[in-house]
Formats: sequence, C-alpha cells, structure tokens
Amino acid sequence: MTTFQSQPAEGEQPPADSVAPRDSSSQAPTSIERLNQTIKGFIDRWGSIWVEGEITSWNVRGGAVFGRLKDLRSDAQISIRLWSSVRARTPADLRVGDHVVACVKADYYPKGGDFSFQVSAMRHVGLGEQLERLERLRRQLRSEGLFDPTRRKPLPFLPHGIGLITGERSDAEKDVLRNAELRWPHVRIRTLHAAVQGERSVPEILQALQTLDADPDVDVIIIARGGGDPQTLLGFSDERLVRAVAAARTPIVSAIGHENDHPLLDDVADLRASTPTDAAKRVVPDVGEQRAVVQQLRSRLTMRLQQRLQHDIAQLQHVRTRPVLRAPERMVESRQQDVFLLLARGRDRAERRIHDGERRTAELRASLRALSPQSTLARGYAIAHTADGAILRTADDAPAGTDLVVTLEHGAVSATSLGRRDGTTRASS
Repeated sequence: MTTFQSQPAEGEQPPADSVAPRDSSSQAPTSIERLNQTIKGFIDRWGSIWVEGEITSWNVRGGAVFGRLKDLRSDAQISIRLWSSVRARTPADLRVGDHVVACVKADYYPKGGDFSFQVSAMRHVGLGEQLERLERLRRQLRSEGLFDPTRRKPLPFLPHGIGLITGERSDAEKDVLRNAELRWPHVRIRTLHAAVQGERSVPEILQALQTLDADPDVDVIIIARGGGDPQTLLGFSDERLVRAVAAARTPIVSAIGHENDHPLLDDVADLRASTPTDAAKRVVPDVGEQRAVVQQLRSRLTMRLQQRLQHDIAQLQHVRTRPVLRAPERMVESRQQDVFLLLARGRDRAERRIHDGERRTAELRASLRALSPQSTLARGYAIAHTADGAILRTADDAPAGTDLVVTLEHGAVSATSLGRRDGTTRASS
C-alpha cells in the first residue's frame, strides 16, 4: 500500500506526495502517483455496472480478450477486458458487431494511468428469442417451397440494367459501383437508397424493390448492405420482405453482411453473394476475361478450320492420285469390251431362242395337221352326224329315216338313213 509523507514544518514547501489533489496549487503541486491513487480510490467505489453496447473490437491474446464496446446511439466507447475465467462463461459466438449487455467494473491502473473495464459477464441482447422466431419462420417458408433451388431464376449473362438497393453513401454502394464499373465500364446501374436497419428499413426496401421490379430496363436487382450484428440485420429476415423477393419477376441477388451472416433473404434470393463486392463480381462479367475467352475461342476456331482444310486437301490429293481419276477413260474402255461381249452373247441367245421357237412351232403345226380331222377327210373319208351335231359311231345311232349330214373334205351333203345294212351302207340324198 502506498504511504505518503507527513506534513512539513512551518515555512517549508510540502512534499508532492503529501498534497491531496484537491489541495494542490502552483506552489504546492501534488504528485502523479498521489493523483492516480486518488483517482483509483474514487473509481473503486463505483462497483459493478451493467452496460449495453455493440462490440467494435475483439482481440484474443493469451486466453484473455481485449476489446471495445460502442454506444448504440453515439460514438462513445469504452475499453474492456475479459480474463480467461470470465471468457469461459460467456457465449462462444461473440464477435465484432454483436449487440450485447455486459457487467463491467471500472479498473484504473495507477502506474500507467490506463483506464478500462473488467467484464464479469456478457450476453447477447434478446437474441435467443429472436433466433427462435426466425427458425420457426425459416421452417415455415421451407415447407412452402420458397427455398427450393428449382424455383430460382437464372441471372442474365450480361444484364442491360442493374438495380441496386442499399443505404445512402454506404460502403456497400461504393463497393458494388466500383467493382461493377471496373469489370464492365459501360454497365448501367439504377440505385435506390433505403434504410438498411431500423423500423424504416423493411417498408423502404419493399418500395424500392417494387419500383425496380416494375422497371423493364432492370434485368437483375442487388440488395446490398455491409456487415452488422444480428440485431441490425433483422430487417432482412422480415417475412414481408422475404415473400416479396420470392414473388419478384426480376432475379434478386442478396449481398447482406459478410460470409458468416445469414438472414432469410439469402435463402429465398435467386443468388446469395457473400459480400457486396462478391455480388458485383457475380452479376457483371469481367470485360478482360470475356475478351480473353473470345480470343481463345477465335484461336481454337482458326486452328480447327486450318486442320479441317488441311485434312480435306490431303483427302482430295489422295483421291486425285487414284487411277480412276488420273485416266477416267480407262474405266470406259475396260468396260467397252465387256459390253460388246454381252451384246454378242445376248444376240446369239436371242437368235437361238427364235430358232428353237420356229422349230417347235413347225413340229406343233405338223402334229396338229396329223391329228386334224381335215387330214382324214383329205384322204377320202367323211364324217356323218345327225342334224343336232352328234357324230355317228355305230349303225344303231342312225335308224331308218334319220336325217344325216355328211361332211367331206370340201363341203357337206344331206342324207337320210335307210337303217342298218349288212355290207355296204346306202344313204339317200
């Protein structure tokens, strides 16, 4: 414990350690140690205090944490320290941007004049109930199919116009505009500013979304905001906003916070970008990369055409070296003799067929003549038949009085049968 010197004798200047800060003067100054000890004694009487704020710095060194808390409505900040024993009792997911309440005790270090607060307890503000409500809404929206990847609309390769919804003069707006223009200098972006946290955020974002979705010149819409604690990002998990994004006709890109932030808007958007910068890179193609791709495709096309032409020329040369193309008349000449032989053979076969036909016809004519009744009549025979044409074969076929017709070689005569006669048969004409 620090002890201070006793009071000096009358007429002597008192030592600095013996002068209380409230009694100091230019002739009797107090010492820095006495001043710091006085400040420490005054601060030690404060006890523990509960404060609310946002974590702006969180550095882990040797198991302890050295950080800073910022007031929610002003720029006022305090330095904090969490020893390893306290840190083991605090939530493991505390990070920069979280909205917390902490039990702190002022700590003044007299030797260095450093002032900070030791934290004995720290927790999120109302985050448990909010997270539970968001999880229930997430399950409901998933059951309705709003998170189904098949319903997501594809982004155009090169959008003619891009709609941007973000905070006014925000870093997110600067990141999107700068990276988009760097990748494609002639890109056209229509920016609508809206509050990105607080009670005004959801109505203003909905109005901006409705305006951009109705604009025929806007092919894709980016909703962007920088990082923040879960409390400040609650607006992007609002059911009204999530359903409006799901019903939009224009593809929506969610670029909210950083990689670890995950509002419901990310699940229903057609594309989730980890940061506003990532959104610009994924929506706008890089003109340099596209030129390189075009040049590569041109080179490949030129090489393919050259290879095809060289192949076709080689094939043509190979075909031209064939004998049939070197002397095409040889093919006709070689076939000419075959044609002559075939003609002679055909003519010979035709003549033989005709000769055989004539001979066969003569034979048939002779046979016909030999068998013909006319030949029999020519030898002096006659054919007797009744008037109805029945040929007489026996005498009984022509009883007496039967009219007969006798056919001769030349002509026919009528006769009447006198009946059967022995020997010579007579007929009256």
